[in-house]
Amino acid sequence: MTSYAAPIRDMQFVLHDVLQLSKYSNLPGFADASPDVIDAILEEGGKLAANVLHPLNQSGDQEGCRRESDGSVKTPKGFKEAYDAYAQGGWQGLSADPDYGGQGLPYVLAIAVGEMVSAANMAFGMYPGLARGAADTIYAHGTDEQKKTWLPKLISGEWGGTMNLTEPHCGTDLGLLRTKAVPQPDGSYKISGQKIFISAGEHDLTENIVHLVLARIEGAPEGTKGISLFIVPKFLAKEDGSLGERNGVVCGKIEEKMGIHANSTCVMDYDEATGYLLGEENKGLRAMFTMMNEARIGVGLQGLAVSEVAYQNAAAYAKDRLQGRALTGPAAPDKPADPIIVHPDVRRMLLDHRAFNEGARALMYWSALHGDLAHRSEDAEERQKADDFLGLMTPVLKAYFTEKGYWHATNAQQVLGGHGYIQEWGMEQFVRDARIAMIYEGANGIQALDLVGRKLARDGGRAVQAWFAELDQFVKDNRGDDLKPFIDGLANVKADLAEATQWLAMNGMKDPNNAGAGSMDYLHLFALTGLAYAWAMLAKAAIEKKKAGEADEFHERKLTTGRYFLARVLPDAKAHLAKLKSGAEPVMALPAEAF
Repeated sequence: MTSYAAPIRDMQFVLHDVLQLSKYSNLPGFADASPDVIDAILEEGGKLAANVLHPLNQSGDQEGCRRESDGSVKTPKGFKEAYDAYAQGGWQGLSADPDYGGQGLPYVLAIAVGEMVSAANMAFGMYPGLARGAADTIYAHGTDEQKKTWLPKLISGEWGGTMNLTEPHCGTDLGLLRTKAVPQPDGSYKISGQKIFISAGEHDLTENIVHLVLARIEGAPEGTKGISLFIVPKFLAKEDGSLGERNGVVCGKIEEKMGIHANSTCVMDYDEATGYLLGEENKGLRAMFTMMNEARIGVGLQGLAVSEVAYQNAAAYAKDRLQGRALTGPAAPDKPADPIIVHPDVRRMLLDHRAFNEGARALMYWSALHGDLAHRSEDAEERQKADDFLGLMTPVLKAYFTEKGYWHATNAQQVLGGHGYIQEWGMEQFVRDARIAMIYEGANGIQALDLVGRKLARDGGRAVQAWFAELDQFVKDNRGDDLKPFIDGLANVKADLAEATQWLAMNGMKDPNNAGAGSMDYLHLFALTGLAYAWAMLAKAAIEKKKAGEADEFHERKLTTGRYFLARVLPDAKAHLAKLKSGAEPVMALPAEAF
């Protein structure tokens, strides 16, 4: 009963006017991404999302995946046909290397299409998303022969992919994993063990699935230093790229879970399955981080996507549902009641969503553009800076965007009232689907610890100092009456973030729990700073359109939403700073036995 329309005008505004992608035509792939090409891709992607993928979202959730007695898995009705349309349309290889069948277009454009796919059908989007992550990991760490063998069909969408980390006894602490790899005379390995929570672990969408599996080679060191990464396909590949014999990996069961029912989350059993070392021995975790970091950005994108689709449906309901009268008098005197959009608290919830969605989209695409610069720029210094920024932003995008995505889905449910709690209206599915995003690919608390414990101090704080310098320069370059509220907001929250960073530097060493207790508040403060920067860029682009006489209602509404962000969302930064500076004592004072 829900609907979805890709916010194409908003996406175009970010790509063309805010990020000005045409300025990067010197980079590989960008010259082919002319404004007309970008617009055509967004239009076609929007049609696929709205007309093919979203109609399967609710039915797929209700039907779910089914494991057969032989260990094979059937996806919900319509998914195979939708996947074939996705693969045959070339969407899987949109930004992949042309040497292996990709189109080589900018990664930031693939992120925009990915938002549409996740918003339309989050469970569906996980299948091609995981395959792309596997392809990128092989591309970054594989031998020439491995790339030739596995990449073309992963990039074409003919084969699927997964990442296999978690085991029944270990999740975040991968140093405890027990899956073993036994070397064979031909250079391959026999992989044995069990992995759980494996998204897209088995399905009928592709003829083969390429599993990337963390395992410990016999005799390797204990802990994370002894972990290696292996390519373990469902079917072995022959030299000509055709399918060989069935490998020793099978889906033992499908997890019964709260949401994303249409994605097969599997327990995977490996019984002397043939695997091929990917990268160096005992360096598997480093190689897997290529896939994990991309997956974390993809999960952050899921948070934005579910917030967008939930907002669209809640806003439509609020304009249609009649209930009560406006506090200032009847807004629709010809009707028995006013639409609930007249009520300030309903508007507050919807504007919270909208202010996040539009700012988060700009921040996500800005971050994705840095992924392009990190891989495509000819300037080594620019590549390093872009890679630093992306590494710094990854835990923020994953944790903050998924938390807000879930919170906004529940608020959208609240707008629908009792109907939001009823399955046929579809809103409760958004809530259930959104909840997992806060957990998988590293729970959000882990992301906060990664930001505070690793990313801030890395390379002597190079990344965060460059980030601060960019914000300061933007403030300096854009002081003026038209943009003043946005510049003041950015300058103030940046000062709060700098103060929080200094506090952690001074107090985290004294007591590590100070850093742990303040890590989530710091991440939220960091995210609000990023959103303030995004809104300042959005406002600048809208104002420039006005000055050029090219503005319309879209740009006025953009500025109005931005002012709401400054007035009603950004003040949360002060609360996060205050809580962070309270230190660990209030958090750790109660003895464990008292809980």
